[in-house]
Amino acid sequence: MKHILNRLINQESISKQEARTVLVNISEGKYNQSQIASFLTVYMMRNITLEELQGFRDALLDLCIPVDISDFNAIDLCGTGGDSKNTFNISTLASFITAGAGVKVAKHGNYGVSSASGSSNVMEALGVKFTNNTDNLKNTLDKAGICVMHAPLFHPAMKNVAPIRRELGVKTFFNMLGPMVNPAFPKNQMVGVFNLELQRLYAYLYQNTDKNYSIVHALDGYDEISLTGKAKIITNTSEILLEPLDLGLKQINQSDIFGGETVASSAKIFKNIISGNGTEAQNNVVCVNAGLAIATVKNISHKEGLILAKESLANGNAKASLDKLIELSNK
Repeated sequence: MKHILNRLINQESISKQEARTVLVNISEGKYNQSQIASFLTVYMMRNITLEELQGFRDALLDLCIPVDISDFNAIDLCGTGGDSKNTFNISTLASFITAGAGVKVAKHGNYGVSSASGSSNVMEALGVKFTNNTDNLKNTLDKAGICVMHAPLFHPAMKNVAPIRRELGVKTFFNMLGPMVNPAFPKNQMVGVFNLELQRLYAYLYQNTDKNYSIVHALDGYDEISLTGKAKIITNTSEILLEPLDLGLKQINQSDIFGGETVASSAKIFKNIISGNGTEAQNNVVCVNAGLAIATVKNISHKEGLILAKESLANGNAKASLDKLIELSNK
């Protein structure tokens, strides 16, 4: 590690294989906490290369506990986090709206590190129990339209990193990796990223896979379509700048999608919205993101996907999906 750290501190990059080896060594407990913290810190101060990102991703996918849900044409809605915006759990809410619209969702998530409430925090607060049992996950996919994969249960190799990430409390390259390392290897992916450079890296990596994807970044910094301004969306076939008015929606203020400072406040907002008591701004944000996920899987326009998302929220199907997941996960 000392040799690697010296090179990185001197602004050199490492190869894909070296990056992969470092993560494998971390998983095997070959480095101390100070070395790991230093390694993470380097990537907060310099850009990650495509080769490094590929190496880290390959290591985590090789080391994960895989789940075979290939019978389902599922999508993962997952953001990198790390945008420091403290929004409510938009992609998680959008996941249930997507499931309520009849599109299967394999939601990968974790506890918040750089935000007040990550996907797993709010799911746990709502009563969802996590599992890595394939039969249970398939059962919830079948009956609730969604399964929730809590990252630590599928990436045990990263147990040496989790406490260091919590103590650092800021985004690291593991934020960049989260959406890439879903252990179910879903055929479809909607990813939110925290900057344009990472969006470009994701697009380059995904264009060399058989994934059906949409990669999103709001130009004012959000890792989702925020409706606070323009958003850039890259898919298998297009690259566009989306304005709220393009979908007949109003531009909103950042305060409209603030999620509070605690898990409890995030969970309260989540319950309000999914129960049909959200504000117009909150409803539009979750539906515009769900709409893109639905459109990605169904190969329809974003506008058509938005209509289906609004129906899923309004008719209670999204709430029914959540209720069913809670029920099944507690059996």
